[in-house]
Amino acid sequence: MTSELRYLPEEASHDAAIEDINAEAFGPARFVRAAARIREQGPHDPALSFVCVDGDEVIASVRMTPVFAGMAEGHMLGPLAVKPSYKNRGIGRHLVKIAVQAARDAGSEVVILVGDPPYYGPLGFLPIVPPTLQLPGPVDYRRVLAAPLVEGVEGKLIGMMRFRG
Repeated sequence: MTSELRYLPEEASHDAAIEDINAEAFGPARFVRAAARIREQGPHDPALSFVCVDGDEVIASVRMTPVFAGMAEGHMLGPLAVKPSYKNRGIGRHLVKIAVQAARDAGSEVVILVGDPPYYGPLGFLPIVPPTLQLPGPVDYRRVLAAPLVEGVEGKLIGMMRFRG
């Protein structure tokens, strides 16, 4: 059987499958991370969040939450998760590219995430140097990365990151 992967905007009907994928990928520790503190402040934006489906099965997702990244109006990318049996096929990278482009099209100045520099670097994410952006809760600031979407936004990444409703 040939898999037919499709990338779609997130819909409410995908919620349960997305929660299952995230639970499997990150476990209960996902709720104590700094990114979770921001997500608790308000909902992600379904219009900028996407899933990958194989037939009717949701096999991966990425969510975007509107944030103030210091003085910049941006989006926080994450969680990004792919079912284990579908990993290493470029699905996560493709979801990131779709979500970043959607944020750019929506007028976002920057996309911020907490993740692995070797994975996200080739997708346009760079460390914030010096680490002037603060997140609520514990975080390894070497993993706080930004994809600038407008010229000069790096100078605005100073202060606390928080939900932007």
